[in-house]
This record gives sequence, C-alpha cells and structure tokens, in this order.
Amino acid sequence: MSNIKFEEFNISEEILKAINSLGYKNPSEVQEQVIPIALKGKDIIVKSQTGSGKTAAFAIPLCESADIDETEPQALVLTPTRELALQVSQDITNIGRYKKIRAIAVFGKQPISMQKKQLKQRVHVIVGTPGRTLDHIERGNINLDKVKYLILDEADEMLSMGFIEQVEEVIKAVPKNRITMLFSATIPESIEAICKQYMINPVKVEINPEKLTVDKIEQICYEVEEDKKISLLKRILYIDNPDSCIVFCRTKENVDSITVQMKNRHYSCIKIHGGMLQNDRLDAMDRFKKGEFRFLVATDVAARGIDVENITHIINFDLPLEKGNYVHRIGRTGRAGKQGKAITFVTHHEKKFLQAIEQYIGMEIPKGVIPTKEESEPFRDEFYKKHDAKPVIKKTKASNFSSDIMKIYISAGKKKKIRTLDIVGTICNIEGVSSEDIGIIDIQDNFSHVDIMNGKGMVVLEALKNGSIKGKTIRVEKANK
Repeated sequence: MSNIKFEEFNISEEILKAINSLGYKNPSEVQEQVIPIALKGKDIIVKSQTGSGKTAAFAIPLCESADIDETEPQALVLTPTRELALQVSQDITNIGRYKKIRAIAVFGKQPISMQKKQLKQRVHVIVGTPGRTLDHIERGNINLDKVKYLILDEADEMLSMGFIEQVEEVIKAVPKNRITMLFSATIPESIEAICKQYMINPVKVEINPEKLTVDKIEQICYEVEEDKKISLLKRILYIDNPDSCIVFCRTKENVDSITVQMKNRHYSCIKIHGGMLQNDRLDAMDRFKKGEFRFLVATDVAARGIDVENITHIINFDLPLEKGNYVHRIGRTGRAGKQGKAITFVTHHEKKFLQAIEQYIGMEIPKGVIPTKEESEPFRDEFYKKHDAKPVIKKTKASNFSSDIMKIYISAGKKKKIRTLDIVGTICNIEGVSSEDIGIIDIQDNFSHVDIMNGKGMVVLEALKNGSIKGKTIRVEKANK
C-alpha cells in the first residue's frame, strides 16, 4: 500500500468523496503508478495480477475526465466475461456516483433490445464483452464519436477465449484520437502485437512482474485418486473450517455433481458455471458475495477478475490444465493484504500439469499428507457449529452510500412520456431540494429510478407521496436496490 494519498492526484471533491465512502485509504501500487499517467492522457500498458486494484486505476481517471453534460459515451471498457463487465460497470458507477457518472454493462445472453434502450439514454461509460459490444456497434446502437478512453481489461484472457478478432474490430471502430489503456496479468506476443499496432508511445507499468502469486497465500497440494477427492474435500473442510471458500472444478458437470454431494452433507453452498442462465449466475455470485453461503462451487468463469472480499480458502478440486488459470484461481484469496490458503488436488496422471504450474509460478508447491478420517473427525463439531451460525450478511460497496444517497422508484417512465427534465423540475420544486441533490436518473418504459443525494431522500419521498409529474399521478417509494 502506498504512502501517498488520493488527494495528491488533484482529483475532484466528488471523486474523493466517493473513494472515501468506498473505504479506499491509500492508492495501491498500480493505482499510484497508473492514475497520474492516465490523467495526463497517455497510452498505458499495465502488467498487473488480479486483485491489485486495477479497476479503480482506470475508473478514477475515466470518472475524473468525463463530461457529465455530454449525452454520448466517452469511454469504452472491454472485458472477457459478463460477470466482470457487470462488476466493472458497478465499480465505475460507485466511483462516479457523486459526479453523476452513468455506466452500463452490455453482454451476451441478455436481450439486445433491453440494452439498446439503455444505450439510448445518457451514458458516460460503456463496459462490455467484445462480441456484444461489436454487435451494438454494427447495429448503430453505440455512437463512438465522443469516446476518448478505450480500456482493454484482462486482455490476455480475452485473447485466450478467442475474442482477438472482435477486439480488433472494436478498436478500429473507436476514434483514433483517444487514450488506450491495456491491463493484463501476462503480456504474450499476441498482446505485444496489438499494443504496437494500436497504441501510441505507450508507457509500460509492471507491478511485481517477477512474482505472479502473492506472499499472503499459503499453497499446498495433495496427490489423490479421482474417486477419493470428495472424501478428502470433507476432511480438509472439517480441519481448515473456512469462513468463505471457492471450490473450483474444470467442467460444469463436475460443478453440478460436487454441489449435489456437498448439499447432501448439508454444507452451505451454491454453484456457478457457464451453462446456467445469466440471471441465476448473477444471483448466485451476489448471494455468495453477501455471505449467504460459505462455499461457492465454480468453473473458471468465476476466476477472472471477480472481486469477492475475505475469501479465506481456494480449493482446486480439479487441477486447472492452463497454468495461467491456477494463478487467477488462487488470486481470489489473499486479497488486499489479507492471508489466504490455496489447496490443490492432483491425480497421478496430472503431475505434468502441476510441474508446468510450478515452473510458471517459480516455486514448488508443498505436498501435503492426506489426513485420515480419524484425524478429521475431532474437527467435525466445530465445523458444523460455524455452519449452523446465522450468516453475517456483508454490505455491498454500494451500501456504503446508503446514509447519503437514496434510490427512489417512480411509477412512470417513457410510455407516459416522462423525460429527465420533467423529473428534475418536479423534484427541484420541493422546498429545500435543488438540482445538486439529484443524482443519476434512469428512465425505463414503465418506471424510473432516481438517486437522491445529500441525505434528502426522505424529504423527496414525503413531498412526492401524493404528487404528480406532468399532471400524471405517480407512486413514489424507496427502490428495492
């Protein structure tokens, strides 16, 4: 953690206030190096492991530089997965909340018509997966004329997932007079080639380039036969008794099978894999983040860039065959300087893959002795005592703003021809409330959401209880989320 403070970057009070609300103390190493360069308008190549705070490293300059009066998007962020696109858009929204920055996520497996409606409103930042972003561009749903920032996040993963052609098509569509920032855990030749072709004298930033895994993660592996893995998992969980743990599998079939077996043992678990409906995936991740469940059983879809606080353990039930995936999996724990433990199961025929991983991370992973059933049983009662305790629901980052900002629901939208100006005018007519107290306005077909800032939420709710907009009777209440 850096000794300098965010104030030294000369960023606006609105951004500083949001950063403080989110609990940021001092800039991380990647933030300290990247933010000043980005604010100067230079292209940047950043080699940094996941969990280093890189989202804020580009989100802060984006929010600082954005013109909130501009109706067209000014920044485009590409990410490899839907989950990451949503998370990054939420992070940008939180950092830009007091400046009224509006960021939206576009990705596959969600109706394109719904996203098109969002894109027609005022949007400052678009965060998307390459395929869906390109689809919107080709359909004319995104006006790129005002885009001055292009961010390629988790670039190595986008390329390994086969998105290189779509990424290049998006790059070509964005104005050449822009700032390009690329973030990647590794910089293979394919990424070097993209940087050389599409970036102008980029500044290179490397964070801990010699060490891919963080010091705070204790690593251990067990050689075990395939049909003995479940028994080993049970014993490890009894002995280690994790507070919060992700169990990684290679296939969705394994995720389904392991989840059923864990639930049969009454473990507090939920699953996530690419074969699930998008809303189910998002709901599972959200509930795990909040602490409703101790265990998340997942494929690698959850390994890249998903920021869940205070994960104490990672268990590789199946060894990842891609060495880079090992780094990204175990990077879910030991975040923000906290201790973490990564446990890996290895079958006899997977030893060559383990050796490749060890060579990649520059260390030999200590080998553990499989505990016997008799050794694990004394820990059983303590495991279930923690299991039976009522879960402490964690606050989301957005909840940090709850005392100052209230999101209200208005039962009228586009179909009643309600416009932003109509909502602003109605709220500003309330005594003691001004336009400075109105945050992001999101108008849908049949309803609208409005952020009321500066602790004025109850005042607005009370005043609009029996109110109207443009002569139309409305229902106003505190929004669910």
